[in-house]
Amino acid sequence: MSATARTLPYQFVAIEGNIGVGKTTLCHRLAARFGCALVLEQFTDNPFLPPFYEQPERYAFPVELFFMTERHKQLLEHFGSPDLFTPFTVADYFFVKTLLFAKNNLSEEEFRLFQRLFSVLNATFPKPDLLLYLHRPVDVLLDQIRRRGREIERNISGAYLEDIQNAYLDYLKTETETPVVILELGDADFQRDDQVFQYIVELLHAPHETGVSYRKYR
Repeated sequence: MSATARTLPYQFVAIEGNIGVGKTTLCHRLAARFGCALVLEQFTDNPFLPPFYEQPERYAFPVELFFMTERHKQLLEHFGSPDLFTPFTVADYFFVKTLLFAKNNLSEEEFRLFQRLFSVLNATFPKPDLLLYLHRPVDVLLDQIRRRGREIERNISGAYLEDIQNAYLDYLKTETETPVVILELGDADFQRDDQVFQYIVELLHAPHETGVSYRKYR
């Protein structure tokens, strides 16, 4: 049986990466291939996001609190009543993302309070069986953000993306309970290039040890 016909050997796969890396696009392609359940972040529903990009210091706490509670609600509902007819779940985020963005955006006092709330909510649903982190250079991210043309993202800077990237990588290096694969994609296009997508599919079929491993597409 070919890898394209098999289901993945994981029950819960999280696709992560910086803004504009292509997380949701990849999740949709995986769902089309495997018929898996999707958990997709509804970031456009956050009423604090547009003003946050204009005045980040003023709106950082409500924007992060809204994201955390909505992600928690979504994951709790999904895993509380799983669909028995889908082979596995793919999400375009993992819940720890909540803490990483908050640490980057909040003041020290706000983050201490936020961290207490996070610790309570984080214990209420399963962790991913595999975390795939998509990595691209910041200039590629900026180009993809520009091309998708979302109005609320027009003021995102390279420095902000660099901070987010570093926050992710610093955290992932400490992960000891979940297999983490960091995939360097450069500007490879898995939406239009089936060879790139197939490389990712094969990667997701492979067994991965707990902790971090690194892969590079070509």
